Amino acid sequence: MKTAMIRIGIGGLWIAGVLSVWAQDGPRGHWSGAVQIPDQALAFEVDLDKGPNGWIGSASVPAQNSTGIVLDRITFVDGKLTFHLKGPPGDPTFTGTVSADGKTLSGDFSQGPASFPFKFSRNGDPKVEEPKASPAVAKEFVGTWEGKLEGPGLRLVLKMSNDAGGAKAVLISVDQGGAEIPASAVDQKGPKLTLEVKMVNGQYVAEINKEGSELNGTWSQGGNDMPLKLKKALAEEKKP
Repeated sequence: MKTAMIRIGIGGLWIAGVLSVWAQDGPRGHWSGAVQIPDQALAFEVDLDKGPNGWIGSASVPAQNSTGIVLDRITFVDGKLTFHLKGPPGDPTFTGTVSADGKTLSGDFSQGPASFPFKFSRNGDPKVEEPKASPAVAKEFVGTWEGKLEGPGLRLVLKMSNDAGGAKAVLISVDQGGAEIPASAVDQKGPKLTLEVKMVNGQYVAEINKEGSELNGTWSQGGNDMPLKLKKALAEEKKP
């Protein structure tokens, strides 16, 4: 009995020590929980860490196979935390409070005019999924491309560019509030282009035509493959 009491005492000290560190770390860590939307709880996974230039973070929504959602506009002051999901329409924002013991984060999630309560629990160290650099693409791929996804008929715009960090690509869903969906990886080999879009568990594989005016390919998402032809915007084609 005496030995058992000593073990319990050591365990209590260890747990108290962890909670103390958590409280000092602010919101740093891996958080899991749910947003209480009408008729269901939508599970979220959130990772927050302190980088050399401030807070960084990423999120995932398992039910939607959505991962690597970049978090921005992260602020933490006096126990109050705010962060924004970069990409989805409606300015989706979490505003909450970290509990005094550092174990829970609760508050409200807003998107457009709607607001829903959420509660997360901290259960480990952060594993922020940061976008990885992709090699630059050939100049004929750079620019703005427009088209419709066959089947649903959604209008899409693809913007590709090169900067000091490599290639960047963003898909814009015109008919879904202008949602901007960044590609998590860009790979171009000869006439073939592959975009990985982890935020929506999607992939676009296409080839550019000889004139450099069209991308002909397939958008794959959730086990479905749909033809997607994108044409370079007229203003882009006229550039020398």
